[in-house]
Amino acid sequence: MRVLVVLPTFQEAPNIETVLRQVRAGLPAATVLVVDDSSPDGTADIAASLGEEIGGIEVLSRPERAGLGSAYRAGFAWGLERSYEAFIEMDADLSHDPAALPELLAPLEQGYELVVGSRYIPGGSIPYWSWHRRLLSRAGNAYASGLLRLNVMDLTSGFRAYAASVLRRIALDQVRADGYGFQIEMVYWATRAGASVTEVPIRFIDRAKGQSKMSMHTVVEALGLVTWWGVKRVWSRTRTGGDGRLGRGQSAPPVSHASSDHTGSSTSGS
Repeated sequence: MRVLVVLPTFQEAPNIETVLRQVRAGLPAATVLVVDDSSPDGTADIAASLGEEIGGIEVLSRPERAGLGSAYRAGFAWGLERSYEAFIEMDADLSHDPAALPELLAPLEQGYELVVGSRYIPGGSIPYWSWHRRLLSRAGNAYASGLLRLNVMDLTSGFRAYAASVLRRIALDQVRADGYGFQIEMVYWATRAGASVTEVPIRFIDRAKGQSKMSMHTVVEALGLVTWWGVKRVWSRTRTGGDGRLGRGQSAPPVSHASSDHTGSSTSGS
């Protein structure tokens, strides 16, 4: 299976070499695509130089900062054009443990099309978060899951794996969110495209170096989009026949929650 790890970056010079070396160690046969939004700290140059040394690293440089969702869409399109069979999302700040990559990828070999690294199933954890941050995150996930009828415990996780087959069934150019709402939106469209989904437990640790990209704007964007999708879903159920994907108004298929003794790190978002 040809695997592409998509790694969006902006100002990740303190972390990029470490994360790339660890990804190469975790998945030696995978290609890593660094999607860099013209980081002024030289992130792209560091990645390109390391690629010459250890191989398996590509850099997609973009002219300006365009958002997390946009970076993933660009990375997925790049990989689909080159016939990659599996795609991994992860952050470059070492909050996602590269040692957990084989475990995240394994369910795709069993026929699943989307694997979500989850903080909120047995075995998952966020050891250093305050209680109020945990509460906000759990409440946001519960709100999105209930409104959109998605049977996924950690919709905002940014550590996940996709089969190319489901990405081809999603109209990526119509995915709207560019912040952490992108993670919710991708689960939404994947389930409506008939994807089989599973969650595996992960251990999430906040970045140690660099500056967080999380902002109130990304939270407001995510909640606003979730509310809009929920309203459209309810409205579409009142109409006969529906309007394509939104018009079906169906709940997502059941999601299996895998367990494991080894937990990696994951997820951005709230």
